[in-house]
Amino acid sequence: MNAAPAHGSRAVANWLLLCAGMVFVMAIIGAITRLTESGLSITEWKPITGALPPLNEAQWLVEFEKYKQIPEYQVLNQGMSLEEFKQIFFWEWFHRLWGRLIGLVFALPLAWFAVKGMVTRAMLPKLVGLFILGGLQGFIGWFMVQSGLSVRTDVSHYRLALHLSMALILYALLIQTGLGLRHPGTVHRPDRAGLRRHGWAAMVMVSVTVVWGAFVAGLDAGFAYNTWPLMNGEFAPPEMWNLTPSWLNFLENTATVQFTHRWLAIATAAVVLSYAWRVGQRADLPDLAKRSALWLSLGIGGQVVLGITTLLHAVPVALGSAHQGGALVVIALLTRSIHTLRR
Repeated sequence: MNAAPAHGSRAVANWLLLCAGMVFVMAIIGAITRLTESGLSITEWKPITGALPPLNEAQWLVEFEKYKQIPEYQVLNQGMSLEEFKQIFFWEWFHRLWGRLIGLVFALPLAWFAVKGMVTRAMLPKLVGLFILGGLQGFIGWFMVQSGLSVRTDVSHYRLALHLSMALILYALLIQTGLGLRHPGTVHRPDRAGLRRHGWAAMVMVSVTVVWGAFVAGLDAGFAYNTWPLMNGEFAPPEMWNLTPSWLNFLENTATVQFTHRWLAIATAAVVLSYAWRVGQRADLPDLAKRSALWLSLGIGGQVVLGITTLLHAVPVALGSAHQGGALVVIALLTRSIHTLRR
């Protein structure tokens, strides 16, 4: 039988899950920022003063002049009007502002909980570590933006993948830690070790698929081969092997990167669904575990359908953003499902 969580532990758990929700929203805003080609509109990193947008016409013109100095404007957006610049500026500014809000929503309650003794000595280093990871994520975001300010007309897809991966790690850790506080006294059951391994294998597959999804996004590979299941009439188009050495195609060739993401997604869905089926077949598991597995099955199925639909429609902003959000939903459902095996 699980021990009931103390009032303080439940409050801390709810706060962590709230922060995870804010990270989820951050990922959606980030997807919109990327899909609207807004990410390079702010060419400086000002963690404090940058919270305020330009407040008058003169300040807007200063920001616009800075944007005009980078390759994205000079090569792709030559002649852009100030009003058009304001539209892309908004999404990057809002993305950074939301990151600052997450930092405040994490830091201020953490200090309060620590002062009030609502956080144990064992838990405090973990929470401080999560805060440090959040700060590191802000730096990685700027590191990503820097890659598109001097030579390139876009950001490095490797740095984009790093930025998204760190967000997902932070998101999963917030959920896992929050669930642990909401359900104290849970233990690892040896008879469920095989299921847990299967669940974590599914998590690895989901994570790798998301990384290749970031490669697809960073290389604009989703705007090519907008057919399914064949790629413009070919299962594996011959241009998949244009680069040498051959392994480089999996990282930098638009065709190969999209091909890899497509079939990784199908393989991942198979692993996740087989895990969920095994959970559903175990008579000794609580109903909560079986319900979580059912929701996980629906989540991964919906994500596959959403991914194919996004591809067939050549990645409109709404579908592309929803597809990125779907990845976070699957991670949350899988994290919760694995957690229920301890109850």
